Amino acid sequence: MSQETSISEAKTVGQLLCAHGQTLSTAESCTGGLIGDAITDIAGSSDYYRGGVIAYANEAKQGVLGVRPGTLAVLGAVSEETALQMARGARRLFGTDYALSVTGIAGPGGGTRQKPVGLVYIALVGPDVERAERHVWEGDRLTNKRASARRALQMLIEHLRGESRA
Repeated sequence: MSQETSISEAKTVGQLLCAHGQTLSTAESCTGGLIGDAITDIAGSSDYYRGGVIAYANEAKQGVLGVRPGTLAVLGAVSEETALQMARGARRLFGTDYALSVTGIAGPGGGTRQKPVGLVYIALVGPDVERAERHVWEGDRLTNKRASARRALQMLIEHLRGESRA
């Protein structure tokens, strides 16, 4: 995610949330705060962005965001259900209309045959949406993190514009 892209997409997110009088929170693992950083680069983001959690460790996912221990034990931290529970937890914690979450394996290590390096789940939860996407990026660690943050912002933009993605 280039600086220009993140600023452009974060601006669009802000404009759309303000137009609808809605708020956003984030729950990030492998992106380490990149989504929140992009959003707060925009002046006036305090009008719609309530905050975020960097829940890198499973204990933080569970203790702060309310990810169920059984989900982590059975499906793991990198799963669709974990991403959804992280977003639900952020939404509840901050009292926002929408929440975005990301969990994954940025690399270069940590991957397995079932869960390769670059695998991420991005979730969007709101009053009228609960969805997650699975992606496998093929870049280095920073490229994978940036691609995940960018796609998260795009998911919210598409939803707020009423666009669907096949």
